[in-house]
Amino acid sequence: MSKFVLLLGGSVHVTDRLKRLVAGARVIAADGGIAHAQALGLQPELWLGDFDSTLPDLEAQYAHVPRTVFPVAKDMTDGELGLDEAYRLGATEVILCGAFGGSRTDHTLLHLTMATAHAAQGRKLVLTSGDEEAHPLVAGSYAFDFADDTLFSIVAFTPLRGLYIEGARWPLENMELSFGSSLTMSNAVRGNLHVSLASGKAVLIAALQNEQRL
Repeated sequence: MSKFVLLLGGSVHVTDRLKRLVAGARVIAADGGIAHAQALGLQPELWLGDFDSTLPDLEAQYAHVPRTVFPVAKDMTDGELGLDEAYRLGATEVILCGAFGGSRTDHTLLHLTMATAHAAQGRKLVLTSGDEEAHPLVAGSYAFDFADDTLFSIVAFTPLRGLYIEGARWPLENMELSFGSSLTMSNAVRGNLHVSLASGKAVLIAALQNEQRL
């Protein structure tokens, strides 16, 4: 197993859970996402992007990190370039850290859909800000270690069939869910959360309100 962390430019709130999640991983920073490295105790092995959102003090602080520079006018985001590089280097699990928030909602949506597309290829990904965590769902079974009362929602990107939710305030059994439905919003963990899906693509987003920031 080769775990990678991809540091993105969204929000990051450091918690014990987040530090455990990234521990022992190899690290790639995408442009301004390198700003999260110090708080997380991480040392990037590669810094890539077009560097249009990197502050001068970060340029100086991480001048020793090898860089791959791309033009601003390109056909991929820095995040997608970083994810492709992680897989080129042999990643079997990728944590997209800083995948939410910031000033670009389009980037947040891309991170969610991009991760789900990779999950459909059999890859393992987690998206996190420390305060929120997202897990792509494709056909298969999933177990989660969230604390009791953790709020979570399942957002469908396609129609879902054969959806089961166990260990939740509102369990579901063999449900069909249409694209755009709010049925699976604002549920809560009760015990050990398990989700399974016969077909479709979705993402489970958990609000980790019980995780104390460091």
